[in-house]
Amino acid sequence: MRRALITGITGQDGQYLAELLHSKNYEVFGLVKGQNNPRIDMIRAEYPYVELVSADLQDLSSLVGALEQVQPDEVYNLGAISFVALSFKQAELTANVTGLGVLRLLEAIRMVGGPDHKIRFYQASSSEMFGKVRESPQTEETPFYPRSPYGCAKVFGHDITVNHRDSYGLFACSGILFNHESPRRGIEFVTRKITNAVARIKLGLQETVALGNLEPRRDWGFAGDYVDAMWRMLQQDEPGDYVVATGRTHSVRDFLNAAFGHVGLEDWERFVTQDPRFFRPAEVDLLVGDATKAREELGWKPQVDFETLVSMMVDHDLQLEARKAGIDLP
Repeated sequence: MRRALITGITGQDGQYLAELLHSKNYEVFGLVKGQNNPRIDMIRAEYPYVELVSADLQDLSSLVGALEQVQPDEVYNLGAISFVALSFKQAELTANVTGLGVLRLLEAIRMVGGPDHKIRFYQASSSEMFGKVRESPQTEETPFYPRSPYGCAKVFGHDITVNHRDSYGLFACSGILFNHESPRRGIEFVTRKITNAVARIKLGLQETVALGNLEPRRDWGFAGDYVDAMWRMLQQDEPGDYVVATGRTHSVRDFLNAAFGHVGLEDWERFVTQDPRFFRPAEVDLLVGDATKAREELGWKPQVDFETLVSMMVDHDLQLEARKAGIDLP
């Protein structure tokens, strides 16, 4: 059995990836920082086949110890301070975890993997690296212009992955993933904030939702589709970098239209307020990816379209909030 170590195991991508790898008969290990993470119990209950390993992306020695313990064939680095808005408030922590954490993990792989570099590495790069885009759609060759500490940290993580591949011959890939969502998305992210609010408004549990800028356009896909692309990258004969995207772009307004419309509330404007607290200091107006390389070399394409994704998330939150409130859905 192949062995895979996933950082960021408690996030939506980590969960979907663990399921995928388990279905392919991997031994799956998840890296967690200490034992006080409130989501550890959820992972143990819902993913009993995942063996948890303690380490910290801010501590090289702990990463070396984790790799020595697991002896993985593949390492998927999904761990990061991944909420863009938070990165403006905690820029140094974001740089340390999201940026330097990649370097520490690559160095640990060099130390443990030996001269034959048997460990294959996946780095979760981000469309936020493109920021103030130089061209549309964005490809693997589009220059980066990040507009947040998160985007800057991701650029460093991406570049140091390429550097270790070129300098040391590591099998190291970066997936430049555009926005990908799911019912497992954290409630602080705008997509899940919207779908949860729609569910609660429909059920009469709240009246409005406060959001920031409604104009930015994103290329939104389904997280369950995107982890398949991650796995495919590490099965290639040669390592490389790949844009993973749908090629379609929608605004936050479009997301609101789809989410409220799914529950029959067409006049969503009366339920939505705008709050300056939720505006970014520097906004990214448009992101849309060209995944031609992933399609041609990996045989990957998205399976879930935008409308289905939004409906899936709203339906999940309707069930969740109704259950919490003791409401019977028709």
